[in-house]
Amino acid sequence: MRQHAAPEFAQLFSAHWPASLSDLAGFKAQLKAYNDWSAEQFISADIDILVQHRAYFFDQLLCHLWSQLQLPADDLALLAVGGYGRGTMHPCSDIDLLFLHEGYLSTPNVEKISELVTLLWDLRLDVGHSVRTVEQCMQGADEDISIATTLIENRLLCGDEQLTERLQQRINRDFPWSSRAFYQAKVDEQTSRHQRYHGTSYNLEPNIKSSPGGLRDIQTIGWIAKHHFRTKNDESLVEYHYISADEFLELQDCTSFLWRVRYALHLEADKAEDRLLFDYQPGVAMRLGYGREGKSSVEQMMKDYFKVVLRVCELNRMLLQFFEQAILTGDTSPAPLVLDADFVILRGLISARHDDVFKHAQTIMRFFLLITERSDIKGIHSHTIRLLRNARGQLQQPLSYDADCRRYFNAIVKHPRGFGLPFALMHQHGIMAQYLPQWQHIVGQMQFDLFHAYTVDEHTFRLISNLYNFTLEEQSERFPLCSELVQGMAKPELLFLAGIFHDIAKGRGGDHSELGEVDALHFCQQHDYPDDDAALVGWLVRQHLLMSVTAQKRDIYDPEVLQKFAREVKTMQRLQYLYCLTVADIRATNSNLWNNWKATLLEELYHATANILQQKGSHSMDIRERINANRAGAMGLLLSAGYAANEVTQLWARFTVDYFNRHTPEQIAWHTQHIVHLQEHQLPLILIGDENNHGTTELFIYHHEESHLFANVAAVLDGEQLSIHDAQILNTRDGYVMDTFVLLQTDGKPLVDPQRIEEVKQHLYDVLRKRRSPPSAKRHLSRRMRNFNVPTKVTFLAQKNKKRTTFELVTLDRPGLIAMLAKVLQAQNVTLQAAKITTIGEQAEDLFSVTSEHQQALSESQCEQLKKTIIDTLNDEPDPN
Repeated sequence: MRQHAAPEFAQLFSAHWPASLSDLAGFKAQLKAYNDWSAEQFISADIDILVQHRAYFFDQLLCHLWSQLQLPADDLALLAVGGYGRGTMHPCSDIDLLFLHEGYLSTPNVEKISELVTLLWDLRLDVGHSVRTVEQCMQGADEDISIATTLIENRLLCGDEQLTERLQQRINRDFPWSSRAFYQAKVDEQTSRHQRYHGTSYNLEPNIKSSPGGLRDIQTIGWIAKHHFRTKNDESLVEYHYISADEFLELQDCTSFLWRVRYALHLEADKAEDRLLFDYQPGVAMRLGYGREGKSSVEQMMKDYFKVVLRVCELNRMLLQFFEQAILTGDTSPAPLVLDADFVILRGLISARHDDVFKHAQTIMRFFLLITERSDIKGIHSHTIRLLRNARGQLQQPLSYDADCRRYFNAIVKHPRGFGLPFALMHQHGIMAQYLPQWQHIVGQMQFDLFHAYTVDEHTFRLISNLYNFTLEEQSERFPLCSELVQGMAKPELLFLAGIFHDIAKGRGGDHSELGEVDALHFCQQHDYPDDDAALVGWLVRQHLLMSVTAQKRDIYDPEVLQKFAREVKTMQRLQYLYCLTVADIRATNSNLWNNWKATLLEELYHATANILQQKGSHSMDIRERINANRAGAMGLLLSAGYAANEVTQLWARFTVDYFNRHTPEQIAWHTQHIVHLQEHQLPLILIGDENNHGTTELFIYHHEESHLFANVAAVLDGEQLSIHDAQILNTRDGYVMDTFVLLQTDGKPLVDPQRIEEVKQHLYDVLRKRRSPPSAKRHLSRRMRNFNVPTKVTFLAQKNKKRTTFELVTLDRPGLIAMLAKVLQAQNVTLQAAKITTIGEQAEDLFSVTSEHQQALSESQCEQLKKTIIDTLNDEPDPN
């Protein structure tokens, strides 16, 4: 939103252009000298001056070339258009040029233009150019909104001034896009662009220019307004009352910040790069003065970045809405529906009746309570957003300090619609940050990892939205258990409050669950909640990770694990609330995290724990009932398929009870029908499918016991770029193994292509039948993963089972990790019995249950040797890049 400032820039850097156009080395030397100077200036110079000076520098270069080539001053003009036309440039910005001519170009002039552009290309400059007449410009603008947009910001560099003025007059008089059509085209363009970034500003590696809240959103505001008001001057938009002086200054402030980030990014990448990739974030943070602390510096930079893009998003929405309502619609709106002395509903939007409406802070919360109580309100009118923004900036203390505000907030929280549109608008317009001091801290709080895809405040908002969906009848089919539980809760508001506080202490240091519990208890006391309600909210905040950790990282078929979880939960009420909070939390963390496999694990843990709590601690009967039910269900399926009961029973006599506890009737029937008539020469049996409809791929292998079986299978799966998420290694009573693996592809999706399935099966057959060796080629660590360092830790867990040893491995996730570990276990004569593979972004947090070669738990010395070997192997593993 800046206008190009002019020739006083000559005093900052004096260019000495070569007299001969053939002196390419001389031009390159001047470019290098300028780039070196501007990179040095970036440390202390004002960013506005730097980006304008770069445009001025290239203005001088182009004018010098124009003069040297003796291009005419009449009937031909050179114009800067697009971003360059705005008179601003970044270190690797492209140079958009328009050669405007009268209608006829002589052959010598055509050749000179070609020579000028070729020289720019030879200088390795990113140049886009067009050669058009005035009429061709107007025709191009009529056909293409992008051409129309670039013409709005044209600037004469050299050549025929009268010709350039004629173009400007045609643009002002005959521009082919009406204000409404241009507005709609740019809004559609912005919507499409936002969708490419999943409609959120909170991308791990945002695009400074194109992501929601980026520079392009600021430019869109300017393009629409400049076209309508026929101006090139940003400041004049204040005079037209399109934007207030304060809003104009705020946009300038946001622009300057984003310019600094983009300038630093271009310097760091040494190319035209607008994606703030992990590779560049530490270097950009250092150039911007955030320090050299790596992760902490990056997190602080990204927090500031996300706060700025939030401001841009809000201003963009408000000003575009204002443009449509106040300028395009005018006075054609229907009569307003009066709500009270302060507010009306206008075309579905709540609107203030006077400009002093938010003079008292309590009115802000009453405003949102009105939105809560009226289902016919669909949003906030643009002028009212402006008033709300102004009032927000005048607040002297958190809204929660006021008793009336607390009363209104409690009413919103307890209303069935309170966490729908009202909460979304409170989050969107910064009112949650003004209500809760702790919420202000998490706004823009990003974690430098691959697990958390959103800032803490955005993650929390998405969690609340997930919980709200559980209250809606129309959403019941998607999450039936959660919907049933939430819709049956006497006080669902307690669940929402736990959601608000579950991560609110992140970024403060210390255990965020414990600190968040303290905040939640204080809130409940401040808002007059009964002690029992406060205790439930506090417990949920402190233990909000308990269920996900247990389901994903522990063996939920182990009675000891279930009993321990049940002892911590204690009551059905806690279990119900915790289950719903956990599902909402996982789904709000990262769009790639949730799948049917996780859903099944959590639901099975819920039901198993519910049985324990309802039976007052007795679980042994429940296991027997589960085993009997699984056997009976599988037998029914097999009998229906024509198998004889006696041959099935005879086969099952070879299986352990643990097998029937850990597999569903569908799985048991699937395995049985392939094993019951299997001949010895047909081994190994390899089945690939998804009998439980978990949204994963299930691999089942039935074979003779072999010491290297798991290592070989893991190597094949890694070679096929399939990741193991769960593994169960079970033995029959007569020397066979029944191994079950839960697999996903690298994109997080199951393997469903029949041809790929057959390829994987054939690869496994060849290796297990010793026709070929297991693959050993190492795949490259991804670009993103190379930016993280996770120290390898091995922790042995205390267990009552004396025949197994369980350990947890935390390390950097990498291709072939499980295959590497399998080789270590093989070399140490350690047998894997079960594995739970959990990836938390860049970090693998895996659980393994193993035995010695004598089928016993490992001794203390064996544990120490295994730990040392694993750590040494993984830490010494080179990146094959």
